[in-house]
Amino acid sequence: MANFSKSTVPQFSVDVYQNEYLPEGGREVNAIVTVTSTGGGTTGGVPLTGASPRPTRPPGEGPDAAVVIMVDCSGSMDYPPTKMRNARDATSAAIDTLRDGVAFAVVAGTHVAKEVYPGNGALAVADAATRAEARNALRKLNAGGGTAIGTWLRLADRLLSSADVSIRHGILLTDGRNEHETPEDLRASLDACAGRFTCDARGVGTDWVVKEVTGIASAMLGTADIVADPAGLAADFTEMMENAMGKEVADVALRLWTPVGVEIKFVKQVAPTVEELTERRTDANPRAGDYPTGSWGDESRDYHVSVQVPEAGVGQEMLAARVSLILPAADGTSQVLSQGLVRAVWTDDMAASTSINPQVAHYTGQAELAQVIQQGLEARKSGDFDGATAKLGRAVQLASDSGNADTAKLLSKVVDVVDAATGTVRLKAKVADADEMTLETRSTKTVRVKK
Repeated sequence: MANFSKSTVPQFSVDVYQNEYLPEGGREVNAIVTVTSTGGGTTGGVPLTGASPRPTRPPGEGPDAAVVIMVDCSGSMDYPPTKMRNARDATSAAIDTLRDGVAFAVVAGTHVAKEVYPGNGALAVADAATRAEARNALRKLNAGGGTAIGTWLRLADRLLSSADVSIRHGILLTDGRNEHETPEDLRASLDACAGRFTCDARGVGTDWVVKEVTGIASAMLGTADIVADPAGLAADFTEMMENAMGKEVADVALRLWTPVGVEIKFVKQVAPTVEELTERRTDANPRAGDYPTGSWGDESRDYHVSVQVPEAGVGQEMLAARVSLILPAADGTSQVLSQGLVRAVWTDDMAASTSINPQVAHYTGQAELAQVIQQGLEARKSGDFDGATAKLGRAVQLASDSGNADTAKLLSKVVDVVDAATGTVRLKAKVADADEMTLETRSTKTVRVKK
């Protein structure tokens, strides 16, 4: 693959889908904002202006990325012994997937974090020799000790911050509970590292806590998943690293400008996963705020923006919000990559004002789907079987209506579906831990609107 040049970024586009018509006195405006990036440094992206965060990397210096792989080496990784072996093999496969020129390191995580390769607080630069050295160093990965994931993240942050790159990425594997630090300690580490690098998190086996792993990925704008069978780790690590290698630009923000009198109800990513962004806003100026989106390669994501506008009479119209994609720079300037408009038009045409935009309706359902799955599983764990049946039945109905076949399949491992259309289900008497954890971990994965 050709080297990435900092002089270009992917071509971004913003498309807004909404029903802009409101009845007289109507105030709530909803829009789905589709953001798509194509190209990049090697395929004709948009030239950067003075907002470039760093000077252009000279040709031949390698890709603009650094990766740290954090491998759980706590004592439980030795039960069964194949788990540690599979973790070593998976890390080796990830290292083999690194592009030449990418800076990287491997960290062993227990109740403390230790550098496995290259050591001395440094990052190696990927080539045939360093990849071979790293694979050899993986023999040092042995199980023993506790689990304090916050220490792993802070060491990864120190290593990644030493690299003069734009894309900083972590891959984290754990097999157990974060028992050797408090939840507050982990939260403090996540707060300290958020926005400094992205991180994909994986739980292997079934002895880890879903909310811990998904919470780490959410805070770090990465992905979370379960690898129930350790034998699947190598394929999963390879795919994660390939995705990381496809990122071309980091720190893109979704900027929402609203006129006086307009209140923001929420901003959330709704595809490919549901991710609440409302509370992550940082003010750009008195009328605008930035919401983080992380790193981008060739991909498309959907965001749901909901605002409340002042009341107005029939025939009036207004700009309810302006959505921009922003690339910030270290000097405080920023470049607008693309933008779209959210409008409000008041009408006495009942058919127009009561019509629900298909994209808005679809993603409202997908967000509810994620919520009722999580609520249903919590009810099941607490012994509220009637509540669990109602919530998971609603989830089956929503998954069926929206064509979310993957989630429907996962739900069928937890409930017997009597009638998907009405959400009539029976809880299964016995559910494998892996099936329940997979459903919970993947509950926020969405599908796009059926064409």
